[in-house]
Amino acid sequence: MAKYVIVGNSAGAIGAVEAIRQVDKEGTIVILSEESYPVYSRPMISEYLAGEVDLDQMLYRPRDFYAKNRVETVLSRKAVSLDLTNKLVKLEDGSEINWEKLLLATGGVPFVPRTPGQEKEGVYTFTTLDDAQRIRERVEYIQRVVVIGGGLIGMSVTEALTKLKLKVTVVELKDRVLNLMLDEEGSRRVEAALAQRGVDIIVNNTVREIVGRDDNPEVVGGVTLNDGRQIPCDAVIAAIGVVPRTELAAGTEIKINRGVAVDRHMATNVPDVYACGDVCEGFDFVLQTNRVVPIWPSAYMGGRVAGFNMAGREAEFFGGTSMNALKYFGLSIISGGVVSPDAPQDYEILTHVQPENGVYKKVILKDDVVMGLIFFEDIDKAGIVYGLMRDKIDVSAFKSKLLAENFGFISFPKEMGKQRLGAGR
Repeated sequence: MAKYVIVGNSAGAIGAVEAIRQVDKEGTIVILSEESYPVYSRPMISEYLAGEVDLDQMLYRPRDFYAKNRVETVLSRKAVSLDLTNKLVKLEDGSEINWEKLLLATGGVPFVPRTPGQEKEGVYTFTTLDDAQRIRERVEYIQRVVVIGGGLIGMSVTEALTKLKLKVTVVELKDRVLNLMLDEEGSRRVEAALAQRGVDIIVNNTVREIVGRDDNPEVVGGVTLNDGRQIPCDAVIAAIGVVPRTELAAGTEIKINRGVAVDRHMATNVPDVYACGDVCEGFDFVLQTNRVVPIWPSAYMGGRVAGFNMAGREAEFFGGTSMNALKYFGLSIISGGVVSPDAPQDYEILTHVQPENGVYKKVILKDDVVMGLIFFEDIDKAGIVYGLMRDKIDVSAFKSKLLAENFGFISFPKEMGKQRLGAGR
């Protein structure tokens, strides 16, 4: 029987392993993954598709990480069900693994709405290295691509495709790209950068049908949009987003809302079963509620908290929030928290714009506490503002300086500055 079994092999799993080994040097750890690779940085798959990095450059930890931490890896094997009574994970090949403590770190699965024609050759998703590899293998036969979805995944794959000199059309259901991580001004800036790269953007629309080629109906030849427009293409990439991969927990006693429900210890309602990362609903320190926050830092920290508790050292998850840093299409962007309040009259919104160098900065406050931020180009001080948001600092004494070019710890009241400098060490 394995003392610790982790289903999944991404950031959360690594955080858990490292925490467990700080407490328990000997307990057996087994990681199960249907992928065949050592842990790699999923945000880098666009760079892999563009031919800018190989697998070794994408590794999230050195190849000897598992050996050094005495982790048994069971790769290319899919877990299909749980027997909570007997503490068993059942695999697709019929084998079983016993566990004392279980961590579900299964991540998310691409959301692909049912669309006529989606079974055709040339339809892809884009969340794993295998997805990028499948596209890469066929890229010499592709000239035109329709990307369904203008969120982070859609922007990531679009940039890679433009680097490969392919013609890209982005189709977004909402009225603008990156609508979850940016406000209208931010989205407009990204759309302008896309247009400069020759990307066509179609908003307030979606793909109604994927059609085949005239000479081979089984291969993608184009799409038909909801408004009847037809766009010829050689490939379609569904990049709408991901949903928590909860199928292992489904049908068991484990509580599932949108994701697996966990407490601040990353424990589920079933004893000895934990969850972290995109599969679960972790604590959002801005919104003060549990929700799915599918970002790598939260997955890793949630995994560490789970690992400590699994190994017997109590730890609590401080929380995460939507926080994204990206460098696409020549833009440097950081955003986090509440970026487009539903009731803006309840918030104080500070902005700073420098048209000559593309700088756009925005901080959203409520009761003199930072609730959200957007930084374009001049991003050096975004980390300080994020720290204020994370720690719920009353910024009333210096909020007029938050967006100044020289903003920093020196802008804080004297005692607070000392405390923040100490916290930053």
